Amino acid sequence: MKNILKLLGGFLIGGLFGFVISAIIVTLVKDITLAEFLQKFTEKAALTEGLKTGLLGIVSFLLAIPIQVILHEGGHWVCGLLSGYRFVSFRIFKWTFIRLDGKIRVKRFDVAGTGGQCLLVPPERPTEQIPVVWYNLGGVLANVIVSVLAFLLMSVVDKSLFIHEFLFFLGLVGVFFALMNGIPMNVGGVSNDANNLLMMLKNPKCKRALEIQLRANALLQQGVTPKDMPKEWFEETGEPEYKNPLLLTIHNLKACYLLDRQEWEAAHQAFEEMYLHKDEIMGLLVKEIACELVFTSLVTNRMERARELYTDELKKYIEQFRKVMSSKERILCSVALLMDGNRLLAESIYDKVCQQRNEYLMQGEVASDIALMQAILSR
Repeated sequence: MKNILKLLGGFLIGGLFGFVISAIIVTLVKDITLAEFLQKFTEKAALTEGLKTGLLGIVSFLLAIPIQVILHEGGHWVCGLLSGYRFVSFRIFKWTFIRLDGKIRVKRFDVAGTGGQCLLVPPERPTEQIPVVWYNLGGVLANVIVSVLAFLLMSVVDKSLFIHEFLFFLGLVGVFFALMNGIPMNVGGVSNDANNLLMMLKNPKCKRALEIQLRANALLQQGVTPKDMPKEWFEETGEPEYKNPLLLTIHNLKACYLLDRQEWEAAHQAFEEMYLHKDEIMGLLVKEIACELVFTSLVTNRMERARELYTDELKKYIEQFRKVMSSKERILCSVALLMDGNRLLAESIYDKVCQQRNEYLMQGEVASDIALMQAILSR
């Protein structure tokens, strides 16, 4: 019933949205006022025309979003390559195109709250010499250019054609994307492109943090585990700045490094320290930290702490991403074995990850997770 109500609510909101859009489009492209439009809308012929315009508006809007997402990430890609960066992968929604053994392959991956991601590796230069301006603003630049072109093309396209309405929404969505990524802001702990760039220009540590994050993600996709990455990446850089998502990345990477080395107590303390500041950290990372705390609590015999963290909300999050992230299967394996005492289920989860290991995007992560599951199963 709850899902049905949500669906009906979505239709009602969509219908209202379509009506508003149709009103905007008609009054913009035709020589009538809003009052005249509302009056004519009650007439049968006008009602049909209004519904048609509204439906076309919704279709145009839904098409414009993925196109502008692709253009945004493509902007990062082009500007990054022009700046000397090297291509690693290109993700649109849940589909990631990655270069492996000289070939482009498609794998599934998902990050909550993001529509896409273009992952590149910075050129091999000292950190202070790595260019960051064009790479970070490439997405905004692409959205702006296409939006301007879309609005210009509207003036030469017949107003009665669907393409005219589509160009309007393509430009409108592009402007929205450009503003959301081009005006420095931090929403819920998530920093946008312009804010990341601003932090890097102000603080050299932020630039180094982004460099390490990009290199570490590339290595993970290539099959390198955290414990095999350069140790100097995980050296302490002073007190954590929990409200700075770039600097916090290094502390999270260090905790993963300790976990991969099976230094259970040290890893637990590192994750616990970050979790104490959860109100200052973006929600996605808080959930990731909570997942790892469940695991480290179980392997260090902190059963009550594990049960406290393993909430229905966290279970739902784990279930949502278990198909694309092997770390979620590892958490479920540890819960089955150490919390529920179900060794058969734990072993079946381990076997499934081993069988499907090549399907995961983060090959370094899956290699680490298999080793960690082997460690707890052999206890």
